[in-house]
Formats: sequence, structure tokens, C-alpha cells
Amino acid sequence: MENAEQTQGAALPYIFDSHAHYDDPSFDGDRAQLLEELPGKGVVHVLNVGADLAGSVAAVELAARYGYIHAAVGVHPESAGALPGGWLDQLEALARSPKVQAIGEIGLDYHYDDGAPRDLQQQVFESQLQLANQLNLPVVIHSREAHGDTMALLRKYRPQGVMHCYSGSVEMMRDLMDMGMYIGLGGVVTFKNARVPVEVAAAVPLDRLLLETDAPYMAPVPFRGKRCDSAMICYTAQRIAQIREMDVAALYRATAHNAARLFHIALA
Repeated sequence: MENAEQTQGAALPYIFDSHAHYDDPSFDGDRAQLLEELPGKGVVHVLNVGADLAGSVAAVELAARYGYIHAAVGVHPESAGALPGGWLDQLEALARSPKVQAIGEIGLDYHYDDGAPRDLQQQVFESQLQLANQLNLPVVIHSREAHGDTMALLRKYRPQGVMHCYSGSVEMMRDLMDMGMYIGLGGVVTFKNARVPVEVAAAVPLDRLLLETDAPYMAPVPFRGKRCDSAMICYTAQRIAQIREMDVAALYRATAHNAARLFHIALA
């Protein structure tokens, strides 16, 4: 693979990172410097996604501070077991804040036995799907080892949105396409053992594909295991462009327009 670092005088990429968590504590030491520098590396828009009420508040605050950052607010399934009374009203108030473009990160995660009980996760997920439809906002969906129940609720509520860090099959991807959903792909497509994500990257319609990092998580090769940021999406984009046998600049533009369309954000 070509070196994805930008050389002096080379055209910058056109990066819309559709999923990041810059409120994460791993950025506490250098958050302001990093976020000031990202536009100079070709990052034109970032959707900063909340994972609990505190993270959602932080996402709204970051969106207010940086012109290129937008917010999603929501309760991740792993946070579903520690919600205060009135949490949904609090979330609705946050969702009405300026620059909140989605409800997320929401969904189901059955990977850990010590996480929130499955029935509680489903209740919290369903409440947030209802809120998204009420407010006419798209959703950012997390689904880990819970695809059957996730798909059942998506079929019930038929939201607009994206399946973040997509880990399902090509067949499931086609079912999501029939529902009008988008597919978010990140650094996992660069991993050596990434068979199914590569198949999905080849098969997903170009007009339904979003690029994402999940920063600070899921850094692409050659940074796997290190803290991820939006500039590293270059490596993911190059790999997907290689898989699809297309120009990487065209991939940047197409995925940016897709994200702008889904999240109702005007591109520069």
C-alpha cells in the first residue's frame, strides 16, 4: 500500500470522519492542539458521538467550540445499566441543541456477560429509536453479537441512519440497504484477518458507504493498537479504494457527500 502520509505540496484528502469520540479521556492531554490541527490534515467534518449522558454533553460542547465538529447524542448499550431517572428527557433536551445531527451511539451489545442485561439494553435502544423518529434525526447504530435483535428493532422503527463499525455479512448489509441504512467502515478493513469487512467494502453501494475512525479506538494498520485520530482515516480510505479498484480522491468525495446527506450537514 502507498504511504498515506501527505507530502508537502500534495493535495489534502477530503475527510468526513462519520464516527469519533474526542470527548474520550485519552485525548485529555492534547485535545485542543489535536483538534486545531486536524483541518490542516484534510479533515473537513467530524461527527463526535456520545456514548452516555456525560459524553453526549461533551459532544455538544465540542461541536459548539469547533466549526467542523458536529454532535450525536445517545446512550451506548454498555451504559444502559447505569442511567438516572429522567435520562430520556435529558437526552431529548441535548438532542435539541445546535449542531446535534444524530442520535447515537445506540444499539445492542451481547459480547460481555457482565454488561447491561439484554432486556434492559433493548428497552433503552427502543426508547432512543422512538426519540430519533420523533425528532426526525438519523441514528448511529452499534451492534455486537446482537444482529438478530438489532435488525428486528430496525425493521420495526425504520429509522434513517448508519450501522457503525459494520461487522455483519454481505447478506445482512443488503437487508440494511433495503431499509435505507448506510454502512460505516473503519480501520478493521486494514487488518490482516479482515475477510468479511473486505467483502462488505467491495459489495456495499458507493452511495451508502461512510468512512469512520471510532477514534480513539480501532486505529488502522500501521497504527493498530495505538490511539486513533481522524487523520488516520487515510489508511482506511486507501485500502477501501484498493478493494473497490477506484480512485481514493473519488472515495473521499463520495463518502463525504453520503455523510453530509445522512446527517444534513452542508459541505464546504
